[in-house]
Amino acid sequence: MARRPLPLTPPTDADLEEMAEAALAAIPEALRRHVKGVAIRVEEFPDEETEKEMELESPFDLLGLYRGVSLDRKSVSDPPQDVDMIFLYRRPLLDYWCETGEDLRRIVRHVLIHEIGHHFGLSDEEMERIEAET
Repeated sequence: MARRPLPLTPPTDADLEEMAEAALAAIPEALRRHVKGVAIRVEEFPDEETEKEMELESPFDLLGLYRGVSLDRKSVSDPPQDVDMIFLYRRPLLDYWCETGEDLRRIVRHVLIHEIGHHFGLSDEEMERIEAET
């Protein structure tokens, strides 16, 4: 699929969602099939509750977050909880993009893979290996 150039105006929520969907499509099928029920949402910033829970000094300190029960902790005998979700925080992502000059698609992909790793209960080393393979 041809990649279109990044816009000259700040990317919208929809732009980031499109980047996240493209990054998700590039993940190996063996892993992707386990995240089909995980919703991906783009929000401007983490909410106040998340800021307090994560002890953030600034809402810009968090680029993404997995909310749910990781697969290594789920049991078929447990009643289903809320939908597992991956949040991508638009303003912190854009701030990081501007500060580093890195490709925004790569940043979104990195954050998405990291949060998917939390869904699987993976270590940081395992997440780095998966990202290197995609």
